[in-house]
Amino acid sequence: MTVLLFQVVMKMLLCCSLALLLVLSCLKDVKSRAIPLSSCSVNVHTQELQKYYSDIRSDLLAGDNEIGVKILDKSLIKDVQEGQMCCFMHLLMRFYIERVFSSYTSPQPINQRCSSALANAFVTIKRDIHKCHCHCGEETHRKIDSIHAEFTKLQVDTAARKAMGELNVVLEWLEGLGQNPAS
Repeated sequence: MTVLLFQVVMKMLLCCSLALLLVLSCLKDVKSRAIPLSSCSVNVHTQELQKYYSDIRSDLLAGDNEIGVKILDKSLIKDVQEGQMCCFMHLLMRFYIERVFSSYTSPQPINQRCSSALANAFVTIKRDIHKCHCHCGEETHRKIDSIHAEFTKLQVDTAARKAMGELNVVLEWLEGLGQNPAS
């Protein structure tokens, strides 16, 4: 009886080990970038974010009727002061979580799933940034306030779709931060 029990336990351990190896081999393809901030660094899975965004991008852009309006200007995001990256990223994640993802709806289930995945990733990034204890300057608050101001110029659903369509600006910025150790 003891030998039989031992064999069963060994088979279970072997199966669990193989399952764990399979999971780990799948996870190695999900690369994250360490984004250095003033007081810490945050890991961001930029490839995963790009994949979810690319899955819905064409639908977002096709539904954008406000061609002349920019909620998130590239120059605004690129000119963040050296010691303000942490704060800016935290406030930008909060903007997307509280204003954009919460207001975005799509009749297509795949778009909703991708939007939810992006929102969950942003929540994780924001949670990790919160541990950094960022200090926010007045200029950083002005930049975020200008993003909020552009958002409120449009109807909420239109603004949410517009901001979702401009996620490429955020994702490119995050990708660049992960490649630049001097940030």
